[in-house]
Amino acid sequence: MKLIRDPEKFKRILETLRKRGKSIGFVPTMGALHEGHLSLVRASNRANDITAVSIFVNPTQFAPKEDLSKYPRPIKSDLQLLRAAKTDFVFMPSVRAMYPAGLNRPLKIPGAKWPRLARGLCGKFRPGHFQGVVTVVAKLLHITGACRLYLGAKDYQQTAVIGQMIRDLDLDVRVLVQPTVREKDGLALSSRNRYLSPDDRRRALAISRVLFRLRRDLRKTRGTAASLRGRALRELKKGVDRVQYLEVVDAATLVPGGQRTKKRVALTACFVGKTRLIDNVIIPPSRIP
Repeated sequence: MKLIRDPEKFKRILETLRKRGKSIGFVPTMGALHEGHLSLVRASNRANDITAVSIFVNPTQFAPKEDLSKYPRPIKSDLQLLRAAKTDFVFMPSVRAMYPAGLNRPLKIPGAKWPRLARGLCGKFRPGHFQGVVTVVAKLLHITGACRLYLGAKDYQQTAVIGQMIRDLDLDVRVLVQPTVREKDGLALSSRNRYLSPDDRRRALAISRVLFRLRRDLRKTRGTAASLRGRALRELKKGVDRVQYLEVVDAATLVPGGQRTKKRVALTACFVGKTRLIDNVIIPPSRIP
């Protein structure tokens, strides 16, 4: 495993490998790695000759009052995990290397469609977040070049936004979204789970429990989508400290509601203690006689 910090060097190495006919899989991360990230590395290893992982805590996707300074950075253990997972390259640039012109230069794409997907859900509560995400991911993909991009389904809205941004820019990148990885008790793996106290960890189980029940009820059509969502929201509020949103949306457009004959997603963001957690479940189309 080779650790590279210089963007131009990383770009040259991958360009050389592609010219030799090697396929590239790329996994962008902010570090604080867990089994969810490692599952993406393994998926890339199975399908590609080369797997590259980036570790970069992107400051432009954090709002002023969010946890940028407290975001975990266990670099030593991250590198050990990636080495054990047989990663070929780790790209770990500095903020200056990624933003040589400063942090106030967001990516602008004339006629871009990705902002439509970013308006609601997390975009409503984290102004500027997705602008920061598409800016850094576009930069990373410009450096990485043609590749298969591996993303986790837990960040469903983010995968939708990134996928549309790639189409907006006509990048030679194939997006492969991998299933959410969970603990045995259902809690979705997240770098922020390490912030949870033992009691918070126990109460956080309400998130997946409510989502699983909502998916089951929607698939069995035990009431209208609005009534089932309302019941789920009341149940979720009993288990967590604050709910930002709980929505059922069309899987492609992220518009609330959605038709039973199309794939939908139930998504939530809530606080347990001071920790903000997100999760979602995919709801397959219903078969209507």
